[in-house]
Amino acid sequence: MDIDEHQRWLVDFYKQRNWYDYSPFIHLNFLTEEVGELARAVRAIEIGRDHPGEAHKSAAVWEANLQEELADVLDQVLMVASQYDVDPQQLLQASQDKLTKRFHSEK
Repeated sequence: MDIDEHQRWLVDFYKQRNWYDYSPFIHLNFLTEEVGELARAVRAIEIGRDHPGEAHKSAAVWEANLQEELADVLDQVLMVASQYDVDPQQLLQASQDKLTKRFHSEK
């Protein structure tokens, strides 16, 4: 599945549940929440636990959680992009163009 296909699927999924109609501000709040959960997942991987009283979990469990949270962040970015009619392929190209231009002399 490519990013465009996933965005179309995601928009349809959200529309079926009337979630798509939430304003971009609401989706930005969802994105902020998901970034917090991603930060928690990274912290757990880096220090081996989420909080001191938590039972030990395997590296595979932490990795699965990391992937889930990264996907959630990506989905919210795609939702905001869709609401502003921004093509995700253009986002990828804009990122590459900006970094190439900004750091063209570094290798």
